[in-house]
Amino acid sequence: FCPSCGARRMAESAALMVDEVLPEQPVRQWVLSVPYPLRSLFASRPEVMGRVLGIVYRCIATHLIKKAGFSRKTAQAGAATLIQRFGSGLNLNVHFHMLFLDGVYIERPDGSLRFRWVRAPTSTELAGLTQTLARRIGRFLERQGLLERDAENSYLAGDDLEAGPMEQLLGSSITYRIVVGPQQGRKVFTLQTLPASDEPFADGVGKVAGFSLHAGVAARADQRQKLERLCRYISRPAIAEKRLSLTPNGNVRYQLKTPYRDGTTHVIFEPLDFIARLAALVPKPRVNLTRFHGIFAPNSKYRARVTPAKRGRGGRHATTADPEERTPAERRAAMTWAQRLKRVFGIDIETCPACGGAVRIIACIEDPVVIEKILAHLDAKAPEPEATRRPPCRAPPQRGLFDETG
Repeated sequence: FCPSCGARRMAESAALMVDEVLPEQPVRQWVLSVPYPLRSLFASRPEVMGRVLGIVYRCIATHLIKKAGFSRKTAQAGAATLIQRFGSGLNLNVHFHMLFLDGVYIERPDGSLRFRWVRAPTSTELAGLTQTLARRIGRFLERQGLLERDAENSYLAGDDLEAGPMEQLLGSSITYRIVVGPQQGRKVFTLQTLPASDEPFADGVGKVAGFSLHAGVAARADQRQKLERLCRYISRPAIAEKRLSLTPNGNVRYQLKTPYRDGTTHVIFEPLDFIARLAALVPKPRVNLTRFHGIFAPNSKYRARVTPAKRGRGGRHATTADPEERTPAERRAAMTWAQRLKRVFGIDIETCPACGGAVRIIACIEDPVVIEKILAHLDAKAPEPEATRRPPCRAPPQRGLFDETG
């Protein structure tokens, strides 16, 4: 696990999302959090999580289509989901960040597509959607034999769940418990440096039986920079290195980006427990944490017609062979690594910093030994600027050279 490499790849995926997938239409973020038992289930059974995500998409998409005044046969919705596995305190928290088009596409009689904007959901609508999601997800898991009802109509873990070696680790990470060591099973040590806040949850959040649905963040069609910041935020890595530090006694201290309601600002882990936390956040092999739905799905016949990259069934990439005949959006889809470096991080290596002329890339050197030799040679060859040149070192003062009067 490398936070630096993860941040680089996440930033690149956010830029690709804006450049190639999301059209210039209003987009709204829908965030769904699930109860503790389902977080453990989704972490250990990714295939179940995928089917539940399909239920969530269909429920929200149907709501948008009906609110626009159409049916699923006459209108199309679209979303891109980024599945996050972590909470702000490095706890395991599987939840969905879904970037929905804030409206639907309607196909006209002539075959062209028209976008119809939909108003933001009200608190009443969010509460109803959350209740519907909780009911449908519960019924699906009950049919699969993963959950069951008791006399009080609450869902409990079924007997079909396999207890693997990671189950204890996942459960402890979800419930903020210490996983290993002499303090195993106790709550993670926290620092509360702020007074507790009793402010109620703001409007725009639906909460039912441990499910929480939020849809308060949106970007207009002309706010592409805001949309990219949103994509970078939801695709960020689990750890922010600048908020990570060591205590004097060798423990790991992690500062929360946003204090908890009880005033907690830091969580502190023993080194071994910190490694266990990181292990719980790593998904299983070959689990894709980015999913596309509706018109953004790979097999959708509308994807090539609405996405900026025009990729998909019947897209221009399938018929256009000459690069000169491609549109700017199509040429942007095939950026070189140097162009992508400039797009994601603002680092321009194709322009000479001295004269402003074009620089031609002749090779990519990755061997650390060769890189060190080249940089050392350039440092020795380049003249030192007069402004930064330091005077020669002088010897320390010697005793006995001056009397007491100086």
